[in-house]
Amino acid sequence: MVEEKVLIGVIGGSGLYHLDNLTFVKSVNPETPWGFPSSPITIASLPSGTKVAFLARHGVGHSINPSAVPGRANIAALKHLGVRVILAFSAVGSLREEISPGSFAIPTQIIDRTKGVRPASFFQDTSIVAHAMFGDPFSNKFVSWLEPRVRKALEAEGRGVQLFTDKCIVCMEGPQFSTRAESKMYRQWGGDLINMSVLPEAKLAREAELSYALIATATDYDSWRPQSEAVTAHEVFKTLKANADTSRLVAATILDELQAAIEGNDADVFLEEVGSMKFSIMPRSHKQNPADRKKLAYVLPEYFSGDETVDISSA
Repeated sequence: MVEEKVLIGVIGGSGLYHLDNLTFVKSVNPETPWGFPSSPITIASLPSGTKVAFLARHGVGHSINPSAVPGRANIAALKHLGVRVILAFSAVGSLREEISPGSFAIPTQIIDRTKGVRPASFFQDTSIVAHAMFGDPFSNKFVSWLEPRVRKALEAEGRGVQLFTDKCIVCMEGPQFSTRAESKMYRQWGGDLINMSVLPEAKLAREAELSYALIATATDYDSWRPQSEAVTAHEVFKTLKANADTSRLVAATILDELQAAIEGNDADVFLEEVGSMKFSIMPRSHKQNPADRKKLAYVLPEYFSGDETVDISSA
């Protein structure tokens, strides 16, 4: 455990395995009730002293398949370290002509095309049932705060990278890429982007009452364009490095401001999810397993840290 709370968590996706302009403080690898996170979490400091917790989603050396990412351990570990806000990055395919490879996007909606092989809830296989609100899968206030600052950082870089907002991302199972028929279907459904990682990450962040937003970086056009070859890993890798470099610049530019906002007058922006699980947890009864309560207290001490079962049905 770290001695002081780290308020900002950054989850790096494909190609983004570290952040620049940071001074290493320590590495922690907490064992959660759901196992260890994808990789040891790097606690690092910006020149200003702002500390962030960085986690490589796919592990050291990109060794974890998207379907096998230990999402529950990742989110639980960050919450347990004191993180209140998660800024996630992910490489994505583009389902729209205008979102060309190299573009950045901040989605606001998700279509779930995972297939039930990924544990998607902290309450799974427990004696306690909860139905988290997920109509808006990303933290709206955080997204609104983020958009102008990411746009400003991209403009300052001067490479002409475009930012697209209010987009819908499809999360598919993988590890194979889409068929052409699937890619065309996702477009008809209203999908703008596609990846293999945003779920269950966003669902678990919501259950943990953390503010969560995703910066998506387009690497390819998936497989919907009849005039193009189907997407390949080789094509993705060509764009991945440039996107990761730009992601590091964006993170370095906005993290200090994000810390100041969390601690300052804009703090309520990042408290949008706090308290949201209170009425998502089904009324408690004597049938709750104490071991399950202890397990859930790791990520939701607000509701499960006490020894007594408390009926919240009339709260």
